[in-house]
Amino acid sequence: MKYLYLSLVLAVMASNTEAQPTDQQLRTDWANLAKYRDDNARLSPPAKDENRVVFMGNSITEGWHLAEMFPGKPYVNRGISGQTTPQMLVRFRPDVVALKPKVVVILAGTNDIAGNTGPSTIEMIEDNIASMAEIAHANGIKVVLSSVLPVFDYPWKPGLEPAPKIIALNKWIKNYAAKHGHVYVDYHSATSDSRGGMRPELASDGVHPTEAGYRVMTPLAEAAIEKALRAR
Repeated sequence: MKYLYLSLVLAVMASNTEAQPTDQQLRTDWANLAKYRDDNARLSPPAKDENRVVFMGNSITEGWHLAEMFPGKPYVNRGISGQTTPQMLVRFRPDVVALKPKVVVILAGTNDIAGNTGPSTIEMIEDNIASMAEIAHANGIKVVLSSVLPVFDYPWKPGLEPAPKIIALNKWIKNYAAKHGHVYVDYHSATSDSRGGMRPELASDGVHPTEAGYRVMTPLAEAAIEKALRAR
């Protein structure tokens, strides 16, 4: 039995030594740059008078049916479910700058607070949002900075008490936007309840808006975009 056990151990060790990484492991795409790569390549440059807008964000942005909510508008959705601000920052140039929009709407930060890509301080989130805004400004793109939507508790990571953290982050985003000439859009005030969470009729899981939630957000976003387009 002792020799059989030793033989099995040696076989496993040999197998592990000889194993080669899979194609998927070699192509690990932490920021999911591949998700919109083909769509970006197919997207024509904006027409001369086109007010193209890119919505950059996470699942809340990805689930926003822009063609339905903003009919006839040349708005481009570049949301990716689960993403945090460092991931968005990595893909900001190919998914925003290269598309040559007049405006970018950035909605980000809730997944950082949830710790989707590891522990993150509010200051780290602020740095990443500021970096995206700076890249946009340097490329002549107007910036709309969105408040993080209210959350009382994350279903996939309960107990983090995100509500006060979101309020603190939103205060910084609002002040940063005012200081740097960006437009701030406040979804939080329009969707929050007395606990600092999302009103139940606007989000079935307390995080992701339902159609009713998006219908509250849409006119606020449209007004912010119009304000950004008018800005010199």
